[in-house]
Amino acid sequence: MTNLLYDDDEEALRASVRALLAAHAPVSGTLARVDGDEPYDRGLWARLAGQLGAAGLAVPERHGGAGAGFREVAVVLEELGRAVAPVPYLGSAGVATRALLRCGDAELLGQLAVGRRAAALAVSVAAGPDAPPHAVVVADGPVLSGTVTGVADALPVDLLLVPADDGLYAVEADGPGVRMTPVVSLDGTRTLADIVFTGVPGRRIAAGEAATRAVTDALVAGAALLASEQVGVAQWCLDTTVEHVRLRRQFGRPIGSFQAVKHRLADVWVEISEARAVARHAADRLAVDHPDTALAASLAQAHCAAVAVRAAEACVQLHGGIGFTWEHPAHLYLKRAKSGAVAFGTADRHRAVLARLADLPGPPPGA
Repeated sequence: MTNLLYDDDEEALRASVRALLAAHAPVSGTLARVDGDEPYDRGLWARLAGQLGAAGLAVPERHGGAGAGFREVAVVLEELGRAVAPVPYLGSAGVATRALLRCGDAELLGQLAVGRRAAALAVSVAAGPDAPPHAVVVADGPVLSGTVTGVADALPVDLLLVPADDGLYAVEADGPGVRMTPVVSLDGTRTLADIVFTGVPGRRIAAGEAATRAVTDALVAGAALLASEQVGVAQWCLDTTVEHVRLRRQFGRPIGSFQAVKHRLADVWVEISEARAVARHAADRLAVDHPDTALAASLAQAHCAAVAVRAAEACVQLHGGIGFTWEHPAHLYLKRAKSGAVAFGTADRHRAVLARLADLPGPPPGA
């Protein structure tokens, strides 16, 4: 049976990441940043990826990484979710790294591992492992043309992994012919962009079935790892709300003493406990490259996305009037939860995947 508990190394990693975020990325700073001209925290990314070495956790030591695994990446994502940190960690250290591991590109893996570069898979944020993106970029030799819409975490990176009609290509994000247009999105801490490629030179890193597998496995990894981030989002919402209802008084009593409030928060606690187990299972299956990884990833997204949304909604509502203001960070968590619920496939799509993978019969004709 899989051990879902955090080991000593994972707890030490958590403590290091939490200390870094407390010192350099308090929620108050993120709240101010999303209203500014630079939503992504490049300084935090340099510390997280370069100084702490978190970008290379899933990269083997022979390629310059830490030689740990995706369980450790998931621990980092829990903490980044707690802080709604505006860094491209999920896209670069998770999704793009998984694709490069499948392709076996040692050079690019080494650059990502040491934090020298950050990468993004150029697919729509809504693309899921149940429906890998159709090739909308056409390759004419090493030259790419086409448009990809709604790409998450593309704006702060310098390397794009682009699925084309004849393979997967590595493209310089600031190269000639690449135009990124920011898209107004719900979550200001994870922006979207439309990317137009016009005669862009690229280097093919995988072709045919190998490219298809790399992209599909990267999307499975995204779904599995996003669940851990969603657990972190939900945990912050619960912790912050519990603290608030202990201090906020009405009718001469803390509102946390009211039965309706206690019952609602108890329900959230139970849901988060369940979600953590599901997310940990998905991260473990991904780490050992288990045949059931796709099933575990879909199970995690079918469950954890809704838990994060409900926890964030409870946070906003139980904070009362202050929870509905722009000055309180609760809205950042609600937006991250809602946007995460449609990333890498919605819950209903993942339930359909689960039915197929578990060999369950579909609905009767006409249902």
